[in-house]
Amino acid sequence: MGYRLIAIPFMAIVLLFSASLSKEVSAMAAIQITSPAFQNNGTIPGQYTCDGKDMNPPLVIGNCPQGTKSIALICDDPDAPVGIWVHWVIWNIDPGVKEIKENAVPQGAVEGINDFRKHRYGGPCPPSGTHRYFFKVYALDTMLNISPNSTKADLEKAMKGHILAEGQLVGLYKRG
Repeated sequence: MGYRLIAIPFMAIVLLFSASLSKEVSAMAAIQITSPAFQNNGTIPGQYTCDGKDMNPPLVIGNCPQGTKSIALICDDPDAPVGIWVHWVIWNIDPGVKEIKENAVPQGAVEGINDFRKHRYGGPCPPSGTHRYFFKVYALDTMLNISPNSTKADLEKAMKGHILAEGQLVGLYKRG
C-alpha cells in the first residue's frame, strides 16, 4: 500500500515531465530555414561568396513557434582549417520577417562581428576542398540586449535559456 502512495505521485511527475519535454522537442523541430538560391546540402551560388559579390543569399524563415519575440541567425563553417569560422551573426530579427532578402539586413536587426572582424555577412571562401556552411536560425522568447560588437560566443551565451526552436540550412562551396 505504501508503495502505491509513492508510485502514483512519482508517475504523475514523470508524465508531466514527459509532456513538457515532448512539447519542447516538437517546438525545437518547428522552425524552418530555406533559400531560393540553393537547396539544403546544395551548392551555394558563386555570387554569395568571396569569388562573387560576397553578399548574403536570400533566406526564408518559417514556422516560428508561438511566443517568439525575436530570431537570431548564425552562419559558420566547421570545415575551416583553424576550426569553426563564423561568417555571419545577426539577432533581433522581427519574427514577422519571413524572408531575409539577398544583400540585405532586416530593419531593426543587429549584426555582430564575424571572424573577418566585420559587422556584415562574409561569404564562403574556402582555401581548399568543399566546405559546409551552416545557416542556423533560432526562435527566441526575448529580444537580446547585447552590444553590436558581440561575437558568436556572446550571442550564444545571451540566447541560452531563451531558445524556443531552431533549424538549419547547409550550403556547400568549393572554389574553383
